[in-house]
Amino acid sequence: MSRIKLSRRTVLRGLLGGAAVTVGLPLLDVFKNDHGTALADGTAFPRRFGIFFWGNGVLPARWVPAQTSADVGTEWQLSEQLASLAPVKNKLTVVSGMRVQTGNDMPHGSGPGGMLSGAPVIVRGNSDWTFARETIDQTLAREIGSATRFRSIEAGVEPGVTGESYKGPDSKNPPETSPFALFDRIFGAGFVEPGDEPIIDPRVALRRSVLDAVMDDSRRLSSVVGSADRERLEQHFEGIRDLELRLARLEEDPPNLESCSKPAEPAREYPDIEGRPQMPLRSRAMSDLLAMAMACDQTRITSLWFSEPVGNLLYPDKSAGHHRLTHDEPGDQPQVNDIVKRIVTEYSYYLQALDAIPEGDGTLLDSCCILATTDCAFGRQHTLEDYPIVLGGGLGGYFKTNFHYRSIAAENTSKVSMSILRGMGLSVGEYGIDGGRVTEALTAIEEA
Repeated sequence: MSRIKLSRRTVLRGLLGGAAVTVGLPLLDVFKNDHGTALADGTAFPRRFGIFFWGNGVLPARWVPAQTSADVGTEWQLSEQLASLAPVKNKLTVVSGMRVQTGNDMPHGSGPGGMLSGAPVIVRGNSDWTFARETIDQTLAREIGSATRFRSIEAGVEPGVTGESYKGPDSKNPPETSPFALFDRIFGAGFVEPGDEPIIDPRVALRRSVLDAVMDDSRRLSSVVGSADRERLEQHFEGIRDLELRLARLEEDPPNLESCSKPAEPAREYPDIEGRPQMPLRSRAMSDLLAMAMACDQTRITSLWFSEPVGNLLYPDKSAGHHRLTHDEPGDQPQVNDIVKRIVTEYSYYLQALDAIPEGDGTLLDSCCILATTDCAFGRQHTLEDYPIVLGGGLGGYFKTNFHYRSIAAENTSKVSMSILRGMGLSVGEYGIDGGRVTEALTAIEEA
């Protein structure tokens, strides 16, 4: 093999050159049929998956719904902490009684690690951890994300939130926490309204050929380095392959999606009020943007990180930060209870925003599964039993809705993840590792 003259700097120049042409891209070439009930090829509307996550758990006694049957049923009532979900109750699947079975070595870290990746976290020190495996959103992004402009979109509400979306150990996907920046990324320069002609930059062909050359060099480099370096390079080159796909789509026509429209531009700043972030305003701006991003088929995989694990966010009218209250507030913790209810209200807003977007004979929410969960069950004790799980939307009819499943055997939360992956079209025979490994999905919540 001839010696190659490709350095890491050369690869980075290729990435930078490619990134310059990926800002503002047209929509994926997806069309409805004449009746507006499916895509042009006769298939159903695409299914979408999202995560809505917050830190510090819940109060289980006020979270778990009441129902008449022993373990499963449609005769159930929203609990006190879920009451704000009443407008979309008929499109919910609530799962209770499940347990994260990957161990509890890291308070606030083991829960999301087991729930979102099916694996124990790698503990580095006090309040320092990383996920051992990719999270479920990134599994889906890897498998089906290439069908859309963005493999996945990560957004954050709490200023500075880092989220829990991982491609692998020490490889986090940081969320965008500025609604205006997220708007500009998705709907800024280059966004083409549905049905309009795309504006093609005549320099795209040249840039694309340069990128192809970089990819050839990168493959040659991978063939001559060691296995550890090859693994690192593979993750690095994944971004280049994404650029190739985006450049190819720059030459495609935009879709004719009737419900897709450029949303209103959000405020540039959401200043804190007396040291307290304006969480409802920030969350609703992000929810509206993510909803329209999915309506325009910019992505089918999203995550909305409301607040951080162990986060000590100071809410209005509260005597201390959220995390501190979960441990120090006495009695039945009325302030913690109110905070959880406020958070669920924002989740409800997100689901209602999706439900307000028509799609075929139903709404966008009907084709979604928006997983709502947190970093533990009872925040005061960091418990992983009776783990909070709500699925918003029926995922195109895959999940039973207006439905509460109560596990009486503390089943593994990985079963829910396996059901989600199957509902999104992946053929999976198992999910998770070690204590998080399962070979069966939670079929009780599946329609078929």
